[in-house]
Amino acid sequence: MDIALFSPSSLFADDDDFSSEETKETQQNHVERRHSFPGMELLIREFSFHKLNANLLWPGTFAFAEWLVQNRPLVEGRHCVELGSGTGALAIFLRKSFHLDITTSDYNDQEIEENIAHNCRVNGVTPVLPHIRHVKQYPNLIKTLSFLLKSYKLKNDRAGSIMENEQNGGTHNIGLPWPAFLMSWRRRIGKEDESLFFDGCESAGLKVEHLGSRVYCITPKDQVSGYQIELTR
Repeated sequence: MDIALFSPSSLFADDDDFSSEETKETQQNHVERRHSFPGMELLIREFSFHKLNANLLWPGTFAFAEWLVQNRPLVEGRHCVELGSGTGALAIFLRKSFHLDITTSDYNDQEIEENIAHNCRVNGVTPVLPHIRHVKQYPNLIKTLSFLLKSYKLKNDRAGSIMENEQNGGTHNIGLPWPAFLMSWRRRIGKEDESLFFDGCESAGLKVEHLGSRVYCITPKDQVSGYQIELTR
């Protein structure tokens, strides 16, 4: 894993937040909608009700997609894990648009995994994206992040690229470190939950940096070197 993506905003929304066209009811528990992402339209099957899943696509997903497009060099060429994939729409968009090596994940539930696989197939992503199941709890999420970020080891080729750029005088802006955790933390989460998560990250030895547009980057506090790339906005 070089980078992880997370959009907890998918847990909250109002009915008037939808900008997508509802197309048809496929089953009692599902609805299919066409959603516009930058440069493409995706047909996404969503749960009309599910006891564990956030059910639908919310504005935070599209805001995160726009931010990633504007900062494309930060994620290109990386191995990604998306935590809290929901329908898998963002991961599918990134695979089709960026050709990203990405793994989805969500709660430990067969229906969610099968729905992500369905959405992959109907949008031409085959074979379907690999998937990991996890549980819903901030403390366990923080433990998972801490383990992934602190246990990651740079491959020799990437370590060499970092050293070469440093030896050349650091002519490029510093982009995201290897590895990094990117998350979109949008409105309706609440200050209490926000403090619970971010304070927990700090206590676990992780550094939280706001990159703009309510997008945050989380890395180990003792991480000494980032990967040198040129940012474009």
